[in-house]
Amino acid sequence: MLTANELRSFIMNGLPCDHVEVLGDDGQHFEAVIVSPAFQGKRTLQHHQLVYGVLGSRMHAEIHALSMKTFTPEEWSKQV
Repeated sequence: MLTANELRSFIMNGLPCDHVEVLGDDGQHFEAVIVSPAFQGKRTLQHHQLVYGVLGSRMHAEIHALSMKTFTPEEWSKQV
């Protein structure tokens, strides 16, 4: 069973990130906040596609649902 910490590591190892928070306690349903400079100049859908690309087959096998809030570092600085 996948943990939130493992999912966070997968995201951080596959995408340059300034900040990643992952919540989820059932091993299949997760919520994530991801801040990455790789999102710069891209639409939200493209942000999500980048994350899905990093997670690859885990999205079909280990992760049933992943709710994401994605931000560029500039957008994130306005949120905090």
